[in-house]
Amino acid sequence: MIVVHHLNDSRSQRILWALEELGLPYEIRRYERDPQTRLAPPQLKAVNPLGKSPVITDGTHKVIESGAIIDYLVRRHGHGRLQPDPASTAYDAYVQWLHYAEGSAMLPLMLHLYASRLGDAAAPLVPRIEAELGNHLGYVDTALQGRAFLVGDTLTGADIQMSFVAELAGVFGKRAAYPAMEAWIRHLHARPAYQEAVRRGGAYSLAQ
Repeated sequence: MIVVHHLNDSRSQRILWALEELGLPYEIRRYERDPQTRLAPPQLKAVNPLGKSPVITDGTHKVIESGAIIDYLVRRHGHGRLQPDPASTAYDAYVQWLHYAEGSAMLPLMLHLYASRLGDAAAPLVPRIEAELGNHLGYVDTALQGRAFLVGDTLTGADIQMSFVAELAGVFGKRAAYPAMEAWIRHLHARPAYQEAVRRGGAYSLAQ
């Protein structure tokens, strides 16, 4: 049985979604953020020494990092679903989006979050952060113009992995300026598997 160590309002929500899309049985072990600090509880360190979620266990296997988890689930349990043919050029684009989500796109969003908490002390950094947000969100929006999915004509793990970027952009009030991204994430949120993952995972305030 696959076990998801699930932290509320976190990247682990997309792991539940991937499992629902694949139709795989799984168990949820829940962890709640501290309501004041919004940090994960120390109990997560018993599973992942970094104290971070998501983490899955699959028998004797333990996998951390959302991109690695989605890749693992698709490769080991997908039977060709949620990814293009590995021999195709579309597969190269799929892998690129899997890495881009956390490797590049999330950085300006996280910097925006931290700068907002620092207030005036972060003022010198704000113009650069805003420029990078526009650069990356614009890149994603352009890639989605005229398309329902990032790669090919069906949902892939790349859409699931990238969804968190669009969700955070919405939380920060940035997504409305990018209509292709807005339409894409609304389309994804309407999927029955996404909605079932939210039902099982619990209230998810990032699904805006």
